[in-house]
Amino acid sequence: MTIQNDLDIKTLENWLWEAACIIRGPIDAPKYKDYILPLIFLKRLSDVFEDEINRLSKSYGSKEMAEQLLANDHNLVRFYLPPDARWESIAKQTTGIGEYLTDAVRKIAKENPKLQSVIDIVDFNATAGGQRIISDEVLKDLIDVLGKYRLGLNDVEPDILGRAYEYLLRKFAEGSGQSAGEFYTPGEVAILMSYILDPKPGNEIYDPCCGSGGLLINAAHLFEKGRPKNFLSDENINRIANIYLEWKEEEGISKIIPIEEAARNDYNLSPSRYVAQNGKDDTLPLEDAVVQLKEAEEERQKAD
Repeated sequence: MTIQNDLDIKTLENWLWEAACIIRGPIDAPKYKDYILPLIFLKRLSDVFEDEINRLSKSYGSKEMAEQLLANDHNLVRFYLPPDARWESIAKQTTGIGEYLTDAVRKIAKENPKLQSVIDIVDFNATAGGQRIISDEVLKDLIDVLGKYRLGLNDVEPDILGRAYEYLLRKFAEGSGQSAGEFYTPGEVAILMSYILDPKPGNEIYDPCCGSGGLLINAAHLFEKGRPKNFLSDENINRIANIYLEWKEEEGISKIIPIEEAARNDYNLSPSRYVAQNGKDDTLPLEDAVVQLKEAEEERQKAD
């Protein structure tokens, strides 16, 4: 397959929707994300890993030497991918694809705890009623489509990837009568963007000697009311972008947290837990959230 690199937002949208159409039928719309998004994460991680292997190869003389060094010290790269869990190996599989994919994402999650419950959220080999939910043939077609474009450090801008994710989530939501926010919260999208889409070389957040962490942005109060939808003004879009690009803390909007702090909060990465607005933490207690969920479900049933 010829790898293409001419990625703009429209091309990415068409590419992601093509992937969604492949599993239309075997998979209900609300479940598209469980299959497609982890594979896109995997493709991005694999291409970035390949970029880093090439960088290390130049420094140490050969790819073989770089691989040998990485086998002994995984901290030389942002995320370590075992050889059989890289996209190149996955794309070669013609049988047992569901089982192979599931093993691959679990190996990556085991090697990189930061990616647990992000990349390994689905069993690609799962069955229902004695039959595979998604066949190896469909998975092979999906892998071929998602392999069309390279997503390395110099191939696509993170903001384009982010907008493409938003597009795909919106399409998923439209297909199931839900809102995109019911699939991933804005906080989760921000975390995925910070940790996966734009791993910054040389940033202390990713420096193995200093531990790891991330930048959380809580921009919930920056939107403006609109019809039919609320929106962000250009001024606030630029403000959020500058905070991210400069990787900085701003009172009431952003905070840089170490991984240890996330661990103390049971890895709850909702930005509102760490970035208080109006001088208070607006994170709902679990009990209150459950009550609100039940009330919303009752309202939905009445509306139906």
